[in-house]
Amino acid sequence: MPPTRLRVHVFALSWLAYASYYIGRKQFAVSKASLASQYHLTTEALGRIDTGYLVAYSLGMFASGWLCDRVGPRRLLGAGMLASAAAVAWFGASSAEMWFAVAFTVNGLAQSTGWPGTIKAMAPWWSAGERGKIMGWWSTCYQVGGIVATALASALLVHAGWRSAFWVPAVWMALVGLVVLWRLPDSPQAGPPAEGAEKARAHVERRIEIWYLGFIYFGFKLIRYSLLFWLPFYLQRQLGYSAGQAGYLSISFELGGVCGTVASGIVFDRMGARQRAVLFAMTFGLALSLVLYTQVAAWGAVANFAAMAAVGFMLFGPDALISGAMAQELGGAEGAGSASGIINGIGSLGAIAQGTVTAVVATRYGWDRVFHLFIGLAFACAAALLPYALGRRSAKVTPRAAPSREAAPVAR
Repeated sequence: MPPTRLRVHVFALSWLAYASYYIGRKQFAVSKASLASQYHLTTEALGRIDTGYLVAYSLGMFASGWLCDRVGPRRLLGAGMLASAAAVAWFGASSAEMWFAVAFTVNGLAQSTGWPGTIKAMAPWWSAGERGKIMGWWSTCYQVGGIVATALASALLVHAGWRSAFWVPAVWMALVGLVVLWRLPDSPQAGPPAEGAEKARAHVERRIEIWYLGFIYFGFKLIRYSLLFWLPFYLQRQLGYSAGQAGYLSISFELGGVCGTVASGIVFDRMGARQRAVLFAMTFGLALSLVLYTQVAAWGAVANFAAMAAVGFMLFGPDALISGAMAQELGGAEGAGSASGIINGIGSLGAIAQGTVTAVVATRYGWDRVFHLFIGLAFACAAALLPYALGRRSAKVTPRAAPSREAAPVAR
């Protein structure tokens, strides 16, 4: 198989794999209101189940990043998808809060293999000059995956019951996991590493930048996961939509994210030395779009859909750049798994916090205060990114060469 075809093959299979991870994680968000009614679960109980998943996901991210750089993405992704499929099926067979929490926590650990594995799989195949655009298109996997997952779970919930919303995706994940084990190609060989003091300095600078971006990513993931996990619940309980309407309407967030991810990647490559300004501009735009949503959310389905799509556009753009293209650039072909694991692991602490924060703030102070919290956090992230965008907090990263077209890795 020629190298060009291999690059397409890696892009398509890793895209499908990560989109399928989302099919194994969105059912609970769509099913929350139904589970709360059927099993008498409080909002705080639902938040605890979310938190168990996210603690396991965050801790697993650090381990998965390290492990991926040692065993390779094919093995990590295949095993992770099969384990996630088993946990999702387990959740669908459960009928009590304790077992929901245990199954969802196990799923979080299995799901943590997805991002480091797919980022590592993609890293060696494209050069720094084309990485923003390529990863912009590739990163649509977690918006498209989320859209399909939400629509599928909503349809199964309405027409076949909540258990089917877990069992059907479990079968799909298992099948894709087997395909990954069979067909994901090995990575091409990386070029010779840099040597001496220059290598050591570059390594330290890159590690500092990785951790810096990880702490900023904390804010992005708190907002993103709050909306992923709670938007259908908010639309149903606060604005009066039916379970099916709330599920379908919440797709707006990720639909806007698809456009934002592609646009940010294209602009990122074209900005040259000012690439980081894209992160600041879109994060500031996120804060403004959240302000807009609070003003128009109750105006009806069309206004709600459009405003939440704008939020998704502004959030998923910098989110994908930080966790994707920049993690690859800072980690390089040999360390992309670890870099993405650190950034996503720190960021996932924000996802952990949202489970409790969103539930507590919504219960005690109302949903308006939840969105005010998001607005303040978005402005804080923009302020943290401003000096970085101006070049005061930038590590010097040497662009890495594109993979050789003469070396044809073996496809498994």
